[in-house]
This record gives sequence, C-alpha cells and structure tokens, in this order.
Amino acid sequence: MRYLIYGAGAVGGTIGACLAMHDREVRLIARSQNLDALRTGGLLFRTPDGEHRLDLKTVGSPAEVDLRPGDVVMLTMKSQDTQAALDMLADVADPGLTLVCMQNGVANERMALRHFARVCASCVVLPATHLEPGAVVAHSWPVAGLFELGLYPIGADEGIEALAAELCDSGFDAQARSTVMPWKYTKLLANLGNAIVAATGMSGRDSTLFAAAKAEAIACYGSAGIE
Repeated sequence: MRYLIYGAGAVGGTIGACLAMHDREVRLIARSQNLDALRTGGLLFRTPDGEHRLDLKTVGSPAEVDLRPGDVVMLTMKSQDTQAALDMLADVADPGLTLVCMQNGVANERMALRHFARVCASCVVLPATHLEPGAVVAHSWPVAGLFELGLYPIGADEGIEALAAELCDSGFDAQARSTVMPWKYTKLLANLGNAIVAATGMSGRDSTLFAAAKAEAIACYGSAGIE
C-alpha cells in the first residue's frame, strides 16, 4: 500500500514519519509555511529516543499526486477543513479508493461518504505536537499511537485487517473493529476536559465541572440514541 497523508500536522506528521521509518511509501500533503519547510528541509521528527530528519515527498494538493488503485488516503486535518479537502481530492481521485478519517469528531465520515464509497473510521489516540513548520514531536514511544479501525458506518474486511497490520508493523497499536463510532463518541467525552485542563492544569480532570460536562454529554447521547 502507498499512503497519502492529507494534513501534515501533529497526527499526520507522526503517522507519515513512522510509516516511512518502516519502509512504507508515503506522500504528505501540506500547506503554507509547513509545506515550504517540508519541501526544503524534510520533516524533523522528534521522539523520546532522539531526532530523525526524514526526506518525505510533500505536495500542496492531491492534484500533484498520481493517485493509483490501492492507495490509502488518510485525512488528518482538523474537521473544519475536511470538506474543502474532500472537494479537492474528489476532483482527481478514483471514488473507489480507501479513505481513512484519522480525525477527532464524528462528522468527517459522513462528509467523506458523499464522495467515496470506501470510508474507514478511526478512533485516534496519538499524543503529539506540531508547533513549528516542518517539525513534529511524538510524545509516546516506542508505540507512537493507538487506532481502532473499521469501515463506516459499520464493518471490517480483509483490507481493514491488512491496514491495521501495517500500522502495527510501523510502530502503532492498531485494531480492526466492526464498529468504531462508539469508540469515537467515547473519546469525545474525554476531550470535554481539554479546555478545563488548558485553563487549570491536569487537576481539572478531577473537577466537578468536568464531571458535569460528561454527564450532560452522556444525556445528550442518550436522547439522540447514540451508543
């Protein structure tokens, strides 16, 4: 499989770096200053065991990649940028390619399914930061991240199993699941604490405010019939 990482930030940069370091063929799609830095100096990938300078082929749009049957496109941008990215990808890609939403949130997969028949959902737990152009810091090592993977809205097949196996061979812990969206909804409950922690520190996760936010979210899930 060849991997097109669409969004070369913290998550995309870490996934692309680990795949490339394990001899997978990778292309990055980036923008603005990050694109310039990646093209001129490659990706500076910092991990707890040291720094790695990786020369990854990087382009500014899907139109600059000769997409092939069997390519796997991983969406790793923020959700507010997904629709524009999908529009550009749909102009040049075969609608039968495998598209993996390596994103938080639960709306990306529905957007993707309007353009592509084979959409994979993923619950991503990957602690990394991207604070300067051309550089990504992975904070977990030697297992850089965890993925639950499955077809959207439901199902798993040999292709998903093969994708999970390649990710496991590339420094991640990846599991194929027939149902992934409940995992993603559960992760959103934890994300409710992010703003509290940003304001108060890690002790905010033990606060009554975080507990109240989770209780409200679970009540909303229940009213909407969400597992």
